[in-house]
Amino acid sequence: MSDDDFIDLRSDTVTAPSDEMRDAAATAEVGDDVYRDDPTVNELERRAADAVGTEAALYVPSGTMANQIAVHAHTEPGQELLLERESHIYRWELAGAAKLSGVQTRTIDAGDRCVPTPDAVREGLVDEDLHRPGTGLLSLENTHNYRGGVAVPVDRIAAAAEAARDADVPVHLDGARVFNAAVALGVDASEIVAPVESVTFCLSKGLGAPVGSILAGDEDFVEDARRVRKLFGGGMRQAGIIAAPGIRALANVDRLAEDHANAERLAAGLDAIDGVDAPAPDTNIVVAHTEDAGVPAESLYAACKEAGVGCVEFADYTTRFTTHLDVDESDVDEAVKRIAAVVDDLRD
Repeated sequence: MSDDDFIDLRSDTVTAPSDEMRDAAATAEVGDDVYRDDPTVNELERRAADAVGTEAALYVPSGTMANQIAVHAHTEPGQELLLERESHIYRWELAGAAKLSGVQTRTIDAGDRCVPTPDAVREGLVDEDLHRPGTGLLSLENTHNYRGGVAVPVDRIAAAAEAARDADVPVHLDGARVFNAAVALGVDASEIVAPVESVTFCLSKGLGAPVGSILAGDEDFVEDARRVRKLFGGGMRQAGIIAAPGIRALANVDRLAEDHANAERLAAGLDAIDGVDAPAPDTNIVVAHTEDAGVPAESLYAACKEAGVGCVEFADYTTRFTTHLDVDESDVDEAVKRIAAVVDDLRD
């Protein structure tokens, strides 16, 4: 099967940069960003801060680095990081908090809410004493990746953050897809971000940039984060070449609604397959459960790949499919057709 026939629904990170982004990269005005001399990076950081309503922002190579910089900047070695049990920082970032920042993690199971209740936050917070570390940071996530791209309502973020703040514990928001949340909820991203001290968001997911993420907060925090970025090897030189497509990516926020509509179409098509349960998504992530069909995710993944559909194993019988700007309605319909045939074959 040719690459042109492959429908890649593994992630919204697989998008190819547009011609406009490529042209922007080729013609970008550049300088040395470590010396803060790259005008294109500086412009991206200004626009990124404005987009989420913070005082300042920092351009970094990846969302994982942005999250880990935030953990390091907010905490001291030996403190505790409080976060949701299925959060990206805890599940997918290679124990970075422990390795890079000497921070112990404590998890809260927030279930389908995705964000812990204020009571759960208060119960999870730990005061420093002779025997126990103090809680140095609470981390929240919106949208929640592993829970299926759930767009967490603003009031839930605010309530959890307030409970932490009452105990003088700062709050970081892993907002890798925060603009998806904003579009789904019908609010400005700044409303989601307002209750927290820092936020990460990715330019290289639904917004379509080839590389890069943003870490934002107040000016003092971003100054601290800039030093940590250098410590982690994230200081870049003529980074305007990759920042220029990021500026173009910020213009793609409104079109995220198309991805959400395609995800709803995909979920409906998958849910109609006998033995497949695919709940309607909030945003652009569809999770399909195939236990009733007797089809393990490992088998579904391999067969879908052979049939020309990319996906990701999430659990024993749960598979993730993600829509993005390189996927249209016809791609969704063809993907459903191929997946239906795959499930029928595997069931037999």
